[in-house]
Formats: sequence, structure tokens, C-alpha cells
Amino acid sequence: MATNFWTSSHYKQLVEPEEVDMVNPLDKEKGITLEDFKLIKMHMANCISKLAQHVKVRQRVVATAVTYMRRVYTRKSMAEYDPRLVAPTCLYLASKAEESTVQARLLVFYIKKSYTDDKYRFEIKDILEMEMKILEALNYYLVVFHPYRSLSQLLQDAGLSDINMTQLTWGLINDTYKMDLILVHPPHLIALACIYIASVLREKDTTAWFEELRVDMNVVKNISMEILDFYEGNRMISDERINAALNKLSSSVLYIKVHLLVSFQGHALV
Repeated sequence: MATNFWTSSHYKQLVEPEEVDMVNPLDKEKGITLEDFKLIKMHMANCISKLAQHVKVRQRVVATAVTYMRRVYTRKSMAEYDPRLVAPTCLYLASKAEESTVQARLLVFYIKKSYTDDKYRFEIKDILEMEMKILEALNYYLVVFHPYRSLSQLLQDAGLSDINMTQLTWGLINDTYKMDLILVHPPHLIALACIYIASVLREKDTTAWFEELRVDMNVVKNISMEILDFYEGNRMISDERINAALNKLSSSVLYIKVHLLVSFQGHALV
């Protein structure tokens, strides 16, 4: 595991904001809009978090899994890489990368227990096959640096390490994984944005402290606004909206499966 963010594969893989908002042409053909794209990724991040609670892994594993999932979809389509399988597989892969291994059979057990929908009823072989596809999609770069790493030190340095501020900023960071911030910004800037928001909410004067850091406050404030805009725009997301987006995806996944089956049968007859 790399110890220096600035020399890590994570830093080298940071992308521009517009790159994470690009819907793959294959998904566009199936009617997936940018809103659908963001909604599905957010829903799958929540699914990873819920599944992680069942198998009892650390928040860091969840964060790494969500990062893998989001990285995959900067390169691959949802039509080819069904997010309902990608999400638990990313948790499986992240548990190994973060040395907190979860057995695939345990994930499959809780997936089947938690979801009655047949679209979520995967087997161990499905997880293992998707793991190899995800590794290839990620170019085998598995290092992820998280804002949690610098949060405690920054809070202590700012004189804000009381339990109230710690819990608030930690919760804010957790929510940033419902967005693509970790793919775009260095993790310490995300941590600073969460501290900035928390200090405003708790009426803490951190102006002098931020000035001493010599960071670009425009970037910190922009990240802060993205987080606040996310809260404002996602207060009421109905199950109907999520299901509507997933139904578009279901038809595209079914199309690919049928196409592959027909192709396979055609080769078998030759």
C-alpha cells in the first residue's frame, strides 16, 4: 500500500468533473440519462453500505468499495457491467484490498436474504467472475486514499477535535461517497471541505486557521457547495425514481444476455 498520496496510483487516476458525468454510449442507447446514471451509482453506494453492515466490515472497506464501483463506471457501461453485481463484488474486492476479507458465500447469503428481487440473486461464481472483470477495468490499481486519514489530524490542528465536531465531519465524509468527489479531488481537500461546512454549522470561527493552511480556499468552498447542493437536490428520492432507472438498465442487461446466448448457440451449431 502506497504511503504517499502524491506518488500513488490514486493521485494519477484523478479525473476532471466532466469525466465522471459522461454516460457511456451503450447506456445512452438504452435510455439511461445523466440523472439515471447518478441515481443508480448513489443507490448502489447505499446497497454496498447496507451489505457491509451485515458482514460487519469497517467503514474504510465500504469507502474503498464505493470508490472502486465509481471508478469502474468512468470506463465501462452499466449495460455490460450490471451495477447490481458490481456493487457486492466491489465490496468483496475491497475487503481483500483492505485486509478485512469477507467470504463470497457470506455476501451471496446476505444478498439473497436482503433482496427478494431475482435481479439481485447472484451465486458465488458470479461474484468471482465479476471480480476479474473489475480488476481489469481498474487496471489492477487498487490503492485508495480516503479523507478519514487526515481528518483527525486536521481537526486536532484546528482545535476542533471534540466529539460533536468529529461525529459531524465524519458523517459528512461518509455522505461524500454518494457523490463522485473521491474520483476528482485529493482526499485532504474533501476533509477540509467537510470541516469548513461543520465549522459554519456549529458557528466555529476557522478563518485564521484556514489562512494558515495555505490551501486554495476557492477549491475547498467549491467542494463544500457541491456537498450542500447534493443534500438540497437529494432530500426526497422516491423508490419509484430508483426503480424506473433500474428498469431501463434491466432491459439493457437482458438484451445483452440474450444476444450472448444467441451468439453462443450460433457458434455451437457451426
